[in-house]
Amino acid sequence: MNETIMVVDDEREIADLVEFYLTNEGYVVRKFYNGGDALDCAERDRLDLAILDVMLPDVDGCEVCRRIREKHTCPILMLTAKSEEIDKITGLALGADDYVTKPFRPLELVARVKAQLRRYTRYNDPSNVRGERREHVLSVRGLALDLDSRECTLDEKPVQLTPIEFGILRLLCDAPGKVFPAEEIFERVWGEKSLNNANNTVMVHIRHLRAKLNDSTERPKYIRTVWGVGYKIEK
Repeated sequence: MNETIMVVDDEREIADLVEFYLTNEGYVVRKFYNGGDALDCAERDRLDLAILDVMLPDVDGCEVCRRIREKHTCPILMLTAKSEEIDKITGLALGADDYVTKPFRPLELVARVKAQLRRYTRYNDPSNVRGERREHVLSVRGLALDLDSRECTLDEKPVQLTPIEFGILRLLCDAPGKVFPAEEIFERVWGEKSLNNANNTVMVHIRHLRAKLNDSTERPKYIRTVWGVGYKIEK
């Protein structure tokens, strides 16, 4: 089955261009020019990836991202005309996996889409994780990751994680007590060479994980920051 990709942008020329390139690659495209119609689609359809413009006329892209993330774990890629780091961090904090700044080359966007879908597939395949043990369940003080079902539970209560969040937590839980620099986490989980903004990207996802685990920076039970070095899961 071909992957289904949602494209949301109120600039019709951009949305139509993205649709053309993605359709040419064999993807099924659900195209919308506003956030409201996109949210209706997210409620009724299965999605493999979403591409969201930040600036939309009705419901802004960050809100669409947040609400899609409540229902779907698929990768979300944000399009932004702004270059400020805070806008990118805001999108990541709400559950986005990547962002592309306008103007962009369509082939670059297609490459990002393919990379995100490869990661999504990899983190949903328990037999294909580089450098990690093939145990079925990783467990640390009430926190459990089932590598077969891709489910996370905390004190036997389900915790919904995105593929990126699951990948980070799996990496840390697989080696309790080991400190992983942000650059290594980025390279291991994202599968790319560390970029200039890798530290901020990892930091935002760690913050999101802590919120879902009811953890804190000041008195962490699970994810501890080793200042100037990286992150670790306590033994």
